Amino acid sequence: MRLAICGIRHETNTFSPLRAGIEDFDVLRGEEILADGPWQAFDNVEWAPTLVSKAQPHGRVLMDAYESMATEMVEGLHQASPVDGVYLDLHGAMEVEGLGDGERDLVSRVREAVGDEIPIVVSLDLHGNLAPEVVEKTNVLTALRTAPHVDRRETQVRAIRHLVRCVKEGIRPANAIVRLPMLLPGEHAATGVEPARSLYAGLKEVETQPDIVDASIMIGCAWTDSPFTSVAAIVVSENRKAAGEHANRLAQEIWRRRDEFAPDVVTLPVEDVVQRAMREIRHPVFISDSGDNVTAGAAGDIPLVLKTLLDNGAGDAVVAGIADAGAVERCIDAGVGAGLTLTVGGNLDRVNGSPLEVTGRVVSMNPPRIVVFQVEGVRVVLTADRMPFLDLRAFEEANVNPTEHEIVVVKHGYLAPELREIAGTALMAVSPGCTTLALETLPYERIRRPVFPLDEDVVFSH
Repeated sequence: MRLAICGIRHETNTFSPLRAGIEDFDVLRGEEILADGPWQAFDNVEWAPTLVSKAQPHGRVLMDAYESMATEMVEGLHQASPVDGVYLDLHGAMEVEGLGDGERDLVSRVREAVGDEIPIVVSLDLHGNLAPEVVEKTNVLTALRTAPHVDRRETQVRAIRHLVRCVKEGIRPANAIVRLPMLLPGEHAATGVEPARSLYAGLKEVETQPDIVDASIMIGCAWTDSPFTSVAAIVVSENRKAAGEHANRLAQEIWRRRDEFAPDVVTLPVEDVVQRAMREIRHPVFISDSGDNVTAGAAGDIPLVLKTLLDNGAGDAVVAGIADAGAVERCIDAGVGAGLTLTVGGNLDRVNGSPLEVTGRVVSMNPPRIVVFQVEGVRVVLTADRMPFLDLRAFEEANVNPTEHEIVVVKHGYLAPELREIAGTALMAVSPGCTTLALETLPYERIRRPVFPLDEDVVFSH
């Protein structure tokens, strides 16, 4: 059995002023792909790896970057032919400048390259928005089932098992999708709490039904302004009627519980969340600066929460971090211990933020990427590029121990598991930015209206 491996994985925030170029992607080719992954779990498979690339969430992908990767990937498929099946590793929310939905184009190219009879199986992020062509031109779509995401490898293995079965048994399942007129920020659908917890747990029950191959719930990416942006239910089967019925039942249950979706922590405006954090006695208090969430494509350089901490006289806080290459360079040139007046942030996202002038001293550095700058009672971690502080390793790189401070600000939405474990208290700021939880403030132009919760009296019927 000879199976091709390929894919381009990118989560696009169309409200971001940033653009993703080829330098933002980690591109693996050929045997490089096989160095890490689920491939060793499968016996009697000959792998034909072509190109797999990924980038952290960002603004729209530049056309030349996408075109170079897509062309090389499809050429690799032609060179690898004949193959018995194709495994595609995608995100589901890639937008390409001047082209639109990237997965729609990519899946269409792959299908054309291998023909109608070769099975194509796709693993996805649950924060994807799927164009009709992605649904129609693939045989199995299967998505992550955890947010925060801890099951990427498990999802890849599940996808490949489906592909192996398609080849061995000669089956050609199809995807049934039911879209809801509904937008959800990812932070409103953490899978460890209700209602997402039981909705996702119910997928296994669907998969026990006769003829059903797979079931997924797509939360969607609300920060991708696309005609395909929505919550959706997907069920896969050779029996199209059964798949459609089960997908409809899933979608109806999601719709019934639509008012239950919400953040799993106390969520407040910036001023209020800072004052609440300063009153807390369970430390460290983590504040998620959700509007400037680099893990969902934001710039990570809006200094509003820093300013609010300083204005309120915070005595022991860390802001991790603010992306500002110029400020990092100035601090490195000055050296540890140097006193400086800097402007920080407000350069990458000039729509939602502006630079903040601060005076302080350089506490430590990890050249050329990271500097820690003390401003009154706040330690500001300055980074040369957008850096998510998702785990303790990232803080160690900055020489900061978050457990030693009262308040720690991170530019995330929900906390990753390692940080949640050490948090005395977790709070979330409804802050401005291109990942704001206040979806009604975003300048949507392409989503389908009416849509819950932006519009009143939205009706779902299917």
